Amino acid sequence: MKFQPDRSDAQTITGYGPGWIAVNADRLTHSVIIGSNGERLDWECERFEDLSETHFSRLAELDAEVVIFGSGERGRFVSPAWLKPLMARHIGLETMDTHAACRTYNILAGEGRKVFAALLLTEA
Repeated sequence: MKFQPDRSDAQTITGYGPGWIAVNADRLTHSVIIGSNGERLDWECERFEDLSETHFSRLAELDAEVVIFGSGERGRFVSPAWLKPLMARHIGLETMDTHAACRTYNILAGEGRKVFAALLLTEA
């Protein structure tokens, strides 16, 4: 049996650390929404406490099967009421710390899924 490395055309998170991620070759230090088809959108929030229902309504407008929410340095959950627009469109949302969200996004994107990562990047 011949083994070949997995290859994906999806946008990939290639590194991360406190307050930053690298998407392909670009280092980002602000909160961002990225999609497996190459989408990259600024997400206007600097702290978990800055998040509002509007931020999650925006996620419901994406053409996604699932959204991975990276909530910062630790896993924190938003009000379930904020998720109603996502549920109405049958878009799943998984919440975890931002570094775990980066890893999970890469796995799902590599499988060819329509996945977005909404990543809260806080200053170190």
